[in-house]
Amino acid sequence: MDEVLIGRVLTGMTLGFHIIFATIGVGVPIVFMVLEFLGIRKKDAQYLTMARRIAKGYTVTVAVGVVTGTIIGLQLSLIWPDFMRLGGQIIALPLFMETFAFFFEAIFLGIFLYTWDRFKNPWYHWLLNIPIVIGSTLSAVFITTVNSFMNTPAGFDFEGGEFLNVDPLAAMFNPSSWVRVFHVVVTAYMTIAFLMATISAVKLLRSSHKEDRTYHKKGLKVMMSIGVIMAGFTLLAGDLTAKFLHEHQPEKLAAFEWHFETEERADLVLFGILDEETQEIKYELRIPWALSFLAGNSFDTEVTGLNEIPEDERPPLIIHYFFDLMVFFGMYGLGVAAVYFIVKFTKRWTKIHEHHPALLYMYALAGPLSFLAIEAGWFLAEMGRQPWIVRGYMRVSEAVTQADGLGIALIAFAMLYAVLGVTCIYVLLRMFKGKSAEEDKLNWYGESGIASKDEGGRLP
Repeated sequence: MDEVLIGRVLTGMTLGFHIIFATIGVGVPIVFMVLEFLGIRKKDAQYLTMARRIAKGYTVTVAVGVVTGTIIGLQLSLIWPDFMRLGGQIIALPLFMETFAFFFEAIFLGIFLYTWDRFKNPWYHWLLNIPIVIGSTLSAVFITTVNSFMNTPAGFDFEGGEFLNVDPLAAMFNPSSWVRVFHVVVTAYMTIAFLMATISAVKLLRSSHKEDRTYHKKGLKVMMSIGVIMAGFTLLAGDLTAKFLHEHQPEKLAAFEWHFETEERADLVLFGILDEETQEIKYELRIPWALSFLAGNSFDTEVTGLNEIPEDERPPLIIHYFFDLMVFFGMYGLGVAAVYFIVKFTKRWTKIHEHHPALLYMYALAGPLSFLAIEAGWFLAEMGRQPWIVRGYMRVSEAVTQADGLGIALIAFAMLYAVLGVTCIYVLLRMFKGKSAEEDKLNWYGESGIASKDEGGRLP
């Protein structure tokens, strides 16, 4: 197997595994922040128990995320040394700041976990959520700016094969930073909300602890509320991304849509099968003029076709399928959340309850499909940048290491990720197995819940 291909597969495998835990790392803090707020505001120990249990499980995923994040940093240096030699000097600032953001989050997360019952006023504990959410979100922000730089490099002069006159801030805040950061953050929030909704739905369908039904119904309602809001923001992020690509990366937008001829009133193509030799698309779903409208808010917007892009600079056209998967799975979450609230507010007339088993099975799919949308989106973004590792300046083939042994590393890391994945799932399942939420609530808050405090003013 070609060394460039092995390097791409190895890096892609690492990123594909890490993005699961990175998404959890960004999205979960906002969830337990909302739940603790509701628990204190409503004086409801079930919401507090929910926040506490989720935060407990979150620590396991953080540990795995640290391992895979460290591996990514090592692989950048070992597999792509020329990129780090030339590009590392430009984009080192956000790489350093991402580490700082993680430590900032970790410090306050430790304080948060060990001070649940240590404040007379519970709002003081809730305030600890703020630096945790800021730290986790900034981690995503800084690392996304690195990826954005690879797509839309800025902040330097390129002379004689060297990057000169470096401006680290201009490189970090490159043209695609803001739209990509917005997309990454809101999709992470949405995905985790739907993941938690999946857990609630599965528990309502299969849990042996019948006393927890009210607990899981409350959880489902909160997660669907967060999910539908963030899904709306995700639609906005997708729209902004399409307009950005039209202006700055037209070859990527054209490859997404199998759009070959530059034209106005361009159709949006979903699904289909492509014959690359004849450029003929079969069995597709076309939305007339929609691509032009997405690109420039006008049906008369001229959209650049792939035939104007040199063949050796075109992204692989397989990315269209990843685009379809991302859109379909992402829209599924929005649709399911909409169904939940439509049924909830019309049940007096329809006689269909939002917790009907058929609907619960639909909700249960929202989390896994949202994660598949995240994976498809990242494959779409990274493959859409090909053949460049720094668009317009350095090709992937120019950046790969010349050392041997990548094949062995590929096998070793595949085994490592399998072990980490299985271990993480096992630990999370064991952490809550056989223990009801009601039991935890009684242990942590007693019969009277949040309103009850001991003589020291602490929650029991």
